[in-house]
Amino acid sequence: MIPSVLKAPDPGWTTDTDVVVIGSGIAGLVAALRCRAHGRVLLVTKALLDAGSTRWAQGGIAAALAPDDTPEEHLADTLTAGVGLCDEDAVRVLVTEGPDAVRELIELGTTFDRSSDGEIALTREGGHHRRRIAHAGGDATGAEVSRALLAALKDSDVEVIEHALVLDLLKDATGRAAGITLHVMGEGQPGGVGAVRARAVVLATGGLGQVFSATTNPEVSTGDGVALALRAGAEVADLEFVQFHPTVLWLGEGATGQQPLISEAVRGEGAHLIDHAGERFMLGRHDLAELAPRDVVAKGIMNRMRETGASHMLLDGRHLGAAMWENRFPTILAACRHHGIDPINEPIPIVPAAHYASGGVRTDLHGRTSVPGLYACGEVACTGVHGANRLASNSLLEGLVFAHRITAVLQDELPPSPTPTPPLPSSSEEAPAQGVSAQEVSTHEVPARDVRVGGASRETAGGLAVGGLVDAGVRGEIQRIMTSYVGVLRGADGLEIAARELDEVKRGQAEPGVEAWEVTNLFTVASAIVAAARRREETRGSHWREDFPERADGAWRGHLVTRLVGNALTTAYEPVKGKRP
Repeated sequence: MIPSVLKAPDPGWTTDTDVVVIGSGIAGLVAALRCRAHGRVLLVTKALLDAGSTRWAQGGIAAALAPDDTPEEHLADTLTAGVGLCDEDAVRVLVTEGPDAVRELIELGTTFDRSSDGEIALTREGGHHRRRIAHAGGDATGAEVSRALLAALKDSDVEVIEHALVLDLLKDATGRAAGITLHVMGEGQPGGVGAVRARAVVLATGGLGQVFSATTNPEVSTGDGVALALRAGAEVADLEFVQFHPTVLWLGEGATGQQPLISEAVRGEGAHLIDHAGERFMLGRHDLAELAPRDVVAKGIMNRMRETGASHMLLDGRHLGAAMWENRFPTILAACRHHGIDPINEPIPIVPAAHYASGGVRTDLHGRTSVPGLYACGEVACTGVHGANRLASNSLLEGLVFAHRITAVLQDELPPSPTPTPPLPSSSEEAPAQGVSAQEVSTHEVPARDVRVGGASRETAGGLAVGGLVDAGVRGEIQRIMTSYVGVLRGADGLEIAARELDEVKRGQAEPGVEAWEVTNLFTVASAIVAAARRREETRGSHWREDFPERADGAWRGHLVTRLVGNALTTAYEPVKGKRP
């Protein structure tokens, strides 16, 4: 049973704004900065402002910036990587609006690396036929983009709440998004569970990599936005397409948590994948060899590991020379040396690890979800750009472009201010957060029957529709299940075991709290991924079914759309019919 509302104390404090943005990566920061044109903006983030995935992006941001490149060529490479499931209209938006969006980043203060003639230095990554990846600090692009955007945020009037875990969506009597409940933890102020009432909600919560034992994602990437959207009744799509980055630093058997990424740009500059005998095993597997799309390279590595019985493969960049490593990849060089590897003199041990969710909360071309007033952008969203496999360095660009597009339509779509918001919902009998009096909770005269939190009414919010929270102690068990049976290589038997073992995970008795809420989100997202992966009986992009090793365009060229109905997940197949509207 999947909870349709997280069991939580009554909100002990409230605040009002016009737009609440959840997340502080590139998508959330850009959305918050641009939404100021439409009123007050409150930015909510789970940890510190710079703790999300954007700061870890090494490779760069892809756009047709070179004189010999075009948006059409960028579009073609993206469609190829997406293996028939990209929404061509969404990709065209990305590649045509992308160059100007990057130039706006520069105007905001982002400093990209430059060539000797003063032009933006561009490199190449897997799946790209042109050098179109702009980078900063060699391999610290995300950190530079984040720095520039945070500096702009500091000079703005955007309000910020850090250390805040979003819980559920608030809706008004018409079913429109009307705010969120959240829990402010640690050093955040004010503390405890509260509510933000808003005229629009923008989800930019990032990824879900922590559902697996080993990932490139930071600790905060626990799928909170996808889980919230499901509980709110929104559609999510293509969750089976979890991209595994081919080259993650191998830290030994059983390594868990966030793992150091070895950027695809290292291969773009000429590094080779080799096995322990020194053979370049990607030659002959794809015409781009090591620079094939990520799903192809990840599968090639896993296959070679199976063929040789090795626990990892190797990335050989010794021939790049010390100057290249020190100037172009200083962050990666430092990370490798920290773990006892010197890439200048020895190959780097690598394995694939969970990296990016190509699916997510389903949106249209302006970030609208299936719940009015709820928008999504960045990795949490499924805009249709990535299809079955994200093209390298399209992620930062997608967050940037679609954050712009959300703000472009908000002016005409925001309800009149002030929003007629219902009383704050109750999802348990517990008292408000300690230190905040119940009198501080403001209410409006709206009948109780009209109150909605998530996808449940007030009458059911304390009963079956809430469902039990998952015990915080089973986090590692969920990750083990997903890594064992829903990784790069999948099959019917393993997926059946995953579904059964997830169903046996202890839940129902956990007390409300940050760990239980977060693990319940992981459980929700894991269950949805497994359901979609079992349903798609073919191999396509980053979804590789060993029992169905071929692509089946006739039967499976379409999307799997998941919803939470009551306390059960439903997954429906929608075939692609030309371009998605």
